[in-house]
Amino acid sequence: MQAAKKNMATKTESATTQTSPSTSNSLVSIRSVAKNFGKNIVLRDISLEIAEGEFLTILGESGSGKTTLLRILAGFEHPTSGEVWMSNERLDTQPPYRRRVNTVFQSYALFPHMTVEQNVGYGLSIAKRPAAEIEQRVSEALAKVKMSAYAKSKPSKISGGQQQRIALARALVNRPQVLLLDEPLSALDANLRREMQVELKALQREVGITFIFVTHDQEEAMVMSDRIALLRSGELEQVASPREIYSRPATSYTAQFIGHTNLLHADVLNGTAMCDRLTWPTTIADGEALFSLRPESIRIARIAPPAIGQQKAAPSIRFRATLRDQVFHGATELLRVECAGGLLLTIRTASRDLPKGPLEFEFNAADAVPVRATRLGSNAPDSASKDSASKDSSSVNSSSTNSKPKDFKAQDSNTEVASPKFIKSVKKESA
Repeated sequence: MQAAKKNMATKTESATTQTSPSTSNSLVSIRSVAKNFGKNIVLRDISLEIAEGEFLTILGESGSGKTTLLRILAGFEHPTSGEVWMSNERLDTQPPYRRRVNTVFQSYALFPHMTVEQNVGYGLSIAKRPAAEIEQRVSEALAKVKMSAYAKSKPSKISGGQQQRIALARALVNRPQVLLLDEPLSALDANLRREMQVELKALQREVGITFIFVTHDQEEAMVMSDRIALLRSGELEQVASPREIYSRPATSYTAQFIGHTNLLHADVLNGTAMCDRLTWPTTIADGEALFSLRPESIRIARIAPPAIGQQKAAPSIRFRATLRDQVFHGATELLRVECAGGLLLTIRTASRDLPKGPLEFEFNAADAVPVRATRLGSNAPDSASKDSASKDSSSVNSSSTNSKPKDFKAQDSNTEVASPKFIKSVKKESA
């Protein structure tokens, strides 16, 4: 009996160890978090491990649940179910003021009657830290954001970008373990926003703390992040590095939302994918499949075909097409071409003068990435079954078999969907 009790105790200890809140490399552990507002489900079973010193971006369109997830981490919302842990301590049961987490909001919320240094040191004053410590820490924080020269200025006397730096300094002066940033760059103009993206990433590397950044801007996420967590309708669609999530998207939604793509509905038979008159080798199983082919992966073919050795290493698929539209984007141009069978493709290439006759293009078979079918802009999770994907494709494309593609000049927000039976340019709603 004692041996049995001992074994039961050992099993209990083992189970307790297995349910410990974090791993050795994880600072923040989000476990099966869900959030409902009445009957409206905002977050569904979110589980995510965030490493110490990581720059993680939570990316998603409006209504995806990204800001709600950030507010749960900050303590402004409570999860309906699930847990949040940080440094082996339960976080979601603590009030916001006890969490070693600071937030930088979209509106900087600076006190207009206070100077820059008073704004930065406000939290330390409320915590009743010694005056000498406050002065030293405020000075260090302002130096980190390159705003020491404006310490005596009022917020109304400095620019929007400088106010952004002050908001960052005010958050950093409290020495949080995690800094939460809720679309803090969205109010800045395009040039200043690009400048602040670089500065923010450099600052994160310098201070070495974890940044959790929320945005709907794909370019912003790609520039700054160590990893991107893409949310769709309250669920995690994919979590990966910017390079991986762009070059190897897991779903059609990811391929469409991050960057631009051509979606190719193909039939696979004996290791060969067939879409219209295009064929390329693939390793996926026979049947219907969906592939993502980035516009920049298609290029104007070289005069001479590649050498035999190169062809084996990366099979090049060559095809002829007629140029239908050409839009200038500075260093690059966006082309819409029509293949012999009526297949429409979008191509991004270096700016150049092109003849109006048929041209020859090529792409590597490896650049046609198989993806799981999901609907863009859906308000509910998609089953992603083959049958439903096939029905969705047919119903969408058949309605425009004889229609002419519209608004090519807005192609930055378009995705080409190509099917062996039906072809249509599907415009993506801007996030």
